[in-house]
Amino acid sequence: MDTARPGAGVAGVTRGTAQDLRVLVVESDASAAEDLVQELRRHGYLARSVASAAEALQAHRGVDLVLLDLDLPDLDGLEVCRRMRAAGDVPIITVTARGAELDRVLGLQAGSDDYVVKPYGLRELLARMEALMRRVRPQPPAARVITYGPLRLDAGNRELLLEGRRVDLTPKEFDLLFTLASQPGVTVSRRQLLSQVWDDEWSHRGRTIDTHVSSLRGKLGSSRWIVTVRGIGFRLGHV
Repeated sequence: MDTARPGAGVAGVTRGTAQDLRVLVVESDASAAEDLVQELRRHGYLARSVASAAEALQAHRGVDLVLLDLDLPDLDGLEVCRRMRAAGDVPIITVTARGAELDRVLGLQAGSDDYVVKPYGLRELLARMEALMRRVRPQPPAARVITYGPLRLDAGNRELLLEGRRVDLTPKEFDLLFTLASQPGVTVSRRQLLSQVWDDEWSHRGRTIDTHVSSLRGKLGSSRWIVTVRGIGFRLGHV
């Protein structure tokens, strides 16, 4: 994961985003586990997998979120869920091929916070993960003023200063830059930008983001201010 440039700061807020989450994938199918872990890592999560109940019951204490398959070789996943829940309040999403209504009820009664049936869409799973973490880990109030090197963004006045000089931005340009500056050094996915800036995470408005990024680069005077991370999204750079 990218690290923030020394000297960059956000006034009045503690750094950390959903992309810092440690995710444990409990999945006995090695191929499926590897594919899911790679996708989660590609979206910025700190993900790893285990293949058995015994491993899961040891590893879950050190993570922020568990994705739990119910079909494990050494113990039924429902019992694993019950033991995890008895041991603490780690968020659990059951991810399983058991799709009957009774299975869903049993999974939720065992302590799962959400239930996803295979096959599933990755975007849906990511959205459910984010929604669950918003519920269990409320975000601190957003910073009103962000300084990043010679950049100063004031959310109250919706004003950008670059080396003390005002730069005129459109509302969406300001929101886009503010979103990136709120997470210095972190790659923000296109889906996150659509959700946070355009309030629309499901449409395919890739060119809209690219157009606004291009415009921002021009107004900031360098393409290095916004770094494209191919296949994922963008992060704030520096000149």
